[in-house]
Amino acid sequence: MKPNLLFLYTDEQRYDTLAAYGNDRIRMPNLNRLAERSTVFEQAYVTQPVCTPSRASLLTGLYPHTTGCTRNNVPLPAETPCLPEMLRPGGYVCAHHGKWHLGDEIFRQHGFDEWQATEDTYHAWYAPHRDQAERSSYHHFLVERGYSPDPVDLPPEIAGRFFRSQIMRMPEEDSRPAYLSREASRFIRASRDRPWVLYVNFLEPHMPFHSCRDNQYDRREVVLPADFDPEAGPVFTLRQKLAAHRYRTGGFEGDGLRTEKDWRDLIARYWGLCSLVDTHVGRILDALADCGLDDRTIVVFTSDHGDMMGSRRMIGKGHMFEMSSRVPLLLRRPGQTRSRRVTGPVSQIDLVPTLLELMGRDVPDPLQGASLAALLDGGRADRDVFIEWITDQDKAGQVSLPDWAAELGDPQAVRASVCAGVRTVVTADGWKLNCRTSGEHELFHLAEDPLETRNLAGDPGRRGRMRDYLARIRAWQRRTGDTQDLPDV
Repeated sequence: MKPNLLFLYTDEQRYDTLAAYGNDRIRMPNLNRLAERSTVFEQAYVTQPVCTPSRASLLTGLYPHTTGCTRNNVPLPAETPCLPEMLRPGGYVCAHHGKWHLGDEIFRQHGFDEWQATEDTYHAWYAPHRDQAERSSYHHFLVERGYSPDPVDLPPEIAGRFFRSQIMRMPEEDSRPAYLSREASRFIRASRDRPWVLYVNFLEPHMPFHSCRDNQYDRREVVLPADFDPEAGPVFTLRQKLAAHRYRTGGFEGDGLRTEKDWRDLIARYWGLCSLVDTHVGRILDALADCGLDDRTIVVFTSDHGDMMGSRRMIGKGHMFEMSSRVPLLLRRPGQTRSRRVTGPVSQIDLVPTLLELMGRDVPDPLQGASLAALLDGGRADRDVFIEWITDQDKAGQVSLPDWAAELGDPQAVRASVCAGVRTVVTADGWKLNCRTSGEHELFHLAEDPLETRNLAGDPGRRGRMRDYLARIRAWQRRTGDTQDLPDV
């Protein structure tokens, strides 16, 4: 019988939140147990460290500059196939549960037979023919449970929705993760006698970093990131300096972030979100086992990007630093009972071709990754990995800067840095070059400097190495149709 696929993914989860990546402080028993029966990719990267572009790559096997999903809330074109469409005709029943973030959020699409949506606040990006009065599956669940949307002073077409500020206050039994684990378990049980594909996306541990688990962790247990102190982990570009200063002076959504105590409180809540997800991932995995499907199901766990979460006293995604662009990646083949480990860099662009090979399907020519199936017994990846951030230079003149930004330098240079495009290569021998359209290049020797504290781009002795890596980026651009102009290094 064809293997099933259970694809579990979160939003904004750092790779170093699991014991498999060295963190035994966050209580994640279910994902840690999954890692003990999976192939653990130690150095996995997203294609672009922000939600929509990354999700498009996870589902299509194409880079953001190819899908056109180069920033958040850009709809995935109907003619660009996702993995379920690549399986047709194949007898699979396919479902997507949770956040989508690729346009027409609550409406079934792209080859999925079942659609359980959890987000009602992406209505501004519905196609014109979509009914704005429709609500997500989770909305209807909450109403059935006796909840009403918080009253808000908004136009009628926008009001009447459960916003995240209300959802985060739900008791655990009515939380999004609990809802998703119930629906996923129901789907698995109902589909046990036929081949199926199930994608489950948890919004958590994404901001606003509050949940029913806010107090799970004693703040004294929290260990600040090793690169928390700016002296230990400096920022190098004007954009990074601007972001760090904003968090230091303005905080984030009510969190002052001026003291270590402020940061410990934020990080503790983030840990609670990770543990909340783990509990409900465990329930889904239990349903899989109870149905006797472990030996017939491929299981993937990953995230769409990481989060700085205190590294360099910053939060959020959108940076090429490891904590933003690197994610956990576990893959368990049917019947796998022992852990395997893959060292060296790999990219999520390779997941669709890998899964197609494992499911016995041909890999379509347009896909831009390559199967990792040969590495699943363990070993070392020996290919370069490429990450992108699309330039927004045409909007540079519209960027508003606080008065204090003048301390950073010429405002025009700051705006250019904020809107700069970036192309990154992570090499198999442990180097990383970030080439920016603003000219603020970064070169890190990850093998010796994993926290990226020493930018070697200004070292004349490294110029030849940088030219070599830029040539690799340009060759990748030619192969994949990326037209971004990059300056010399």
